[in-house]
Amino acid sequence: MLNKKLKNHHIILASGSPRRQAFFKSLGLDFEIRLKTIKEEYPDRLTHFEISNYLAQLKALPFKDELKDHDILITSDTIVWHNNKALGKPKDEDEAFTILQSLSDNTHEVITSVCFTSKDYDKTLHNITKVTFKELTDEEIRYYIKTCKPYDKAGAYGIQEWIGEIGVTKIEGSYFNVMGLPVHLVYKTLNEIAEL
Repeated sequence: MLNKKLKNHHIILASGSPRRQAFFKSLGLDFEIRLKTIKEEYPDRLTHFEISNYLAQLKALPFKDELKDHDILITSDTIVWHNNKALGKPKDEDEAFTILQSLSDNTHEVITSVCFTSKDYDKTLHNITKVTFKELTDEEIRYYIKTCKPYDKAGAYGIQEWIGEIGVTKIEGSYFNVMGLPVHLVYKTLNEIAEL
């Protein structure tokens, strides 16, 4: 349905995330995956969704000069916000353990920003989901890290994995946002672009 509306556009997804790629496939979209490496750093003054917005926009920058007339570039970034700081991807097992211990028996926010860029269109949006974990035992945390190796995930966990199944007691907002893409907002925005 959406693919037909966008038949005159060329969608470029700049993400190596298999989860984001699967979401685009489930929307029935034809898209190209194009990847460039950037340093995911942001100014210290930024907080909350300003961080994920900035990083999503930063990921779009290396592509800007090569976009053609009908290209729509989509970049995205997810952070976990807890105790007034952003939790990114853990560097090692110890950091993953520390992060998950801090999320245990607590509520945190998962913020995903999506940036839509074309030659004459630029829009960044974000979505926030609140996630509550039960009190996780050290044994549960270590088991999860060893079996799932969540080093590519903000906040050191994937909600669709074992720890989400046994640990998450409450979600306020979009489940798919926690997985890395607010699919409902992407669908809505692409519909808007198709009608421009």
